[in-house]
Amino acid sequence: MIIRFAEQGDLQGIMSLYDILVPDDAKASIDDLSKVWESIMQNPETYRYVVAEDQGRLLATCNIAIVPNLTRGARPYGIIENVVTHPDARRRGCAKAVMEKALGFARENNCYKVFLLSGSHRKEAHAFYEAIGFDGNTKRGFTYDMK
Repeated sequence: MIIRFAEQGDLQGIMSLYDILVPDDAKASIDDLSKVWESIMQNPETYRYVVAEDQGRLLATCNIAIVPNLTRGARPYGIIENVVTHPDARRRGCAKAVMEKALGFARENNCYKVFLLSGSHRKEAHAFYEAIGFDGNTKRGFTYDMK
C-alpha cells in the first residue's frame, strides 16, 4: 500500500470513494468537478488530498485545508474532512495512514491545531479518531447547513 498526496489523475477514484461516504450526495457535473479539482491541484500549499493506493486502486482518502490565522502567533490551523475507506479495505490501517500523512502536512505548515467534524451518530468513527489522538471532549463543533 502506498500513502501519497493525490495527483491530477486521482479525481475519479476519489469520487468513487465519496459515493461510499455520501451515497445520496447531490452529484456535480464532471465539468464542475474538474474545475474544482484543478483549483485544488494548483494550490498544494493550502489544500491536499491524501490517498491510500494499492495496485492502482484507491482504498482510502481524506483532505486537509490549511487556514491562515491571525491568532496563536499567526500560526495556521488545519481542517480535515471527508475521511473514507472502501469497505473492502477497512481495518487494514488505510485510514490511519492517510490521517497521519495529513497531520504531517499540518505539522510541516506549523499548524497549532487540526480539527475535524464527524456525524454525531458515527460512534465507531469517533473511537477511531480518538485512538489516533483527536480529543472529542475539549471543543464542541457546530455546523450551519447552507441549503
